[in-house]
Amino acid sequence: MERFAKPIFLVARCIALAMTVFHLVIAFIGPPEPLILRSAHVGFALVLTFLFFGWKGKHEKGPGILDLLFVLGSLAAAGYPIYQLPYIYERFIYVDPLITGDWVFGCLLIVLVLEGTRRLLGLALPLTAIAFLCYALFFTETDRDTLMEQLFLTTEGIFGIPVAVSATYMVLFIVFGALVERMGVGRLFMDFAVAITGRSSGGPAKVACVTSGMFGTVSGSAVANVMTTGTFSIPLMKRIGYRPGFAGAVEAVASTGGQIMPPIMGAAAFVMAEYLGVSYLTVTKYALLPAALYFIAVFATVHFEAKRLGMKGMEDHEIPKVSVVLKEQGHMFIPLIVIISVLIMGYSAPYSALCGIASVIPAALLRKTTRQYVTIGNILGAMEAGARNTLPIALACACAGIVVGVIDITGAGLSFTGLVLSLAQDTLVLALIATMIAGIILGMGMPTTPAYIVQVALLVPALVKLGVQLEAAHLFVFYFAILSAITPPVAMAVYAAMGISKGGIWESGLAAMKLGATGYIVPFMFVYGPALLLIGDFSVILAASVTAITGAVCLSASLNGYLLVPMGVIQRLTLFVTAITLIHPGLATDAIGFGLLVAVLIKQLMERKGRNSGPAPAGAIAAPAKEAEPLRDS
Repeated sequence: MERFAKPIFLVARCIALAMTVFHLVIAFIGPPEPLILRSAHVGFALVLTFLFFGWKGKHEKGPGILDLLFVLGSLAAAGYPIYQLPYIYERFIYVDPLITGDWVFGCLLIVLVLEGTRRLLGLALPLTAIAFLCYALFFTETDRDTLMEQLFLTTEGIFGIPVAVSATYMVLFIVFGALVERMGVGRLFMDFAVAITGRSSGGPAKVACVTSGMFGTVSGSAVANVMTTGTFSIPLMKRIGYRPGFAGAVEAVASTGGQIMPPIMGAAAFVMAEYLGVSYLTVTKYALLPAALYFIAVFATVHFEAKRLGMKGMEDHEIPKVSVVLKEQGHMFIPLIVIISVLIMGYSAPYSALCGIASVIPAALLRKTTRQYVTIGNILGAMEAGARNTLPIALACACAGIVVGVIDITGAGLSFTGLVLSLAQDTLVLALIATMIAGIILGMGMPTTPAYIVQVALLVPALVKLGVQLEAAHLFVFYFAILSAITPPVAMAVYAAMGISKGGIWESGLAAMKLGATGYIVPFMFVYGPALLLIGDFSVILAASVTAITGAVCLSASLNGYLLVPMGVIQRLTLFVTAITLIHPGLATDAIGFGLLVAVLIKQLMERKGRNSGPAPAGAIAAPAKEAEPLRDS
């Protein structure tokens, strides 16, 4: 088959282009029947997966005979619901018996989805799906015909809400991300971040925060963000004095935060909008303040670390002027502005993505600096890359649909809700802790989107039954599915950053957890105070925002042992308590928090005044570095 590799890859690339064109046309003219769109989406994903990926990764010598058989099987299995659409719609669901074709092509599709997901994402998600299938078949009284019907002939299984969102929302935003990246937006984000943060203490680390947040809101993938922006920011951080582990951790944490940063966020946010029955813009509103707290805390942490270690910013010749960056490249913000504007005007997320895609090339043509990127090869390459980048998400959603279908048809969700409630003994905080642990464990083994989908089916009902607001419950599990990317021992974003920084596993992992500490606390806070989700009266939201932001900065200072000058253990503990009381909503806790903060600030000002007025300034400067040494090694 090796001699046919080039023609086959050419065909595969044409199919990838056809997949992108198909979804663009559907977005423009409107979707067909749900089963037609979802079956075609899964069929495209399976065919491209088996053409591009072998048993152990990407094909090097072209697909083999078995891979081509899988391609034919994918076409048949995904095409069957489209061919039999009249029969499927005319039969009585769960009453009429299945015919032979239903069983043959249904089993074939399940096997192909499991195998395709394994090739793209590893064993964790397929094994999870298999475990649920075994549970339904051998540990419940679910009829096998009913189970197959649920998974294959309805929109409650493989072709359920996750695949619907992947086919209508995600693929368009992924194509948009691939297109703007090809048009030089990555360079714009990097130059803009360097221009506004490069001169301050620890400038490269702040560049990583800003760049990864901006780039992450387009790509929605933590690992992709690390590999894109980290190749620039991590070496810069190491050059000015940050430890390799800390430098990698900064990039990993900032890149992970891209999935919670509006306006685009990660793929799971689109699924959330569908589950909640609200517009995608509403979901971004809920996520805005928690995302701001996350990035403010990371930004503050790298600032305090830089101050503690006496670091400087980047050299003047390395820093472009903001005005020059905006003049030469600022026009490439137009596609993002278009998407946000269309969303605000009340149009759907797919339509806003389509408008954003349509604006990319005209925007790139506005200036000579980006006009060079507008070539047929670049445009076709972006369309192909968009289709390829959709494959893991499409098959993850299809595989997660197997799990959700089993949970729905067997009633496992109700059983699990009862188990969580009994273990938590009707105590909300225990239920939240159990949900957090489950979310991190699920997120370690699978991407954010399927991890979130499984948690919605298993864990969210228990939280809602304990009185948690629905929006807060969904965001709670969403956060911890994401934070698993920086939580040891399986922290994929940290591992990706380590490949660039050459830092140690635990050094990088613990530094990442310290940097992302606010992300672990804020979900608990918005469960108890929905004002952090911008829900409620304006005055309450404003007060919660001010106190929570102050608390996030205090938490960063406490964990780094530096505010105005280095802090001892007592001050750090006091500031930690200050942070918790300020982040937690409520007048009493806010009053306590601000009182403690004032006390710490007075002490810090007195110590700084004593250092500045000492007889040996050089010695005073050297002392903090010596005092900070144990922290640097820890």
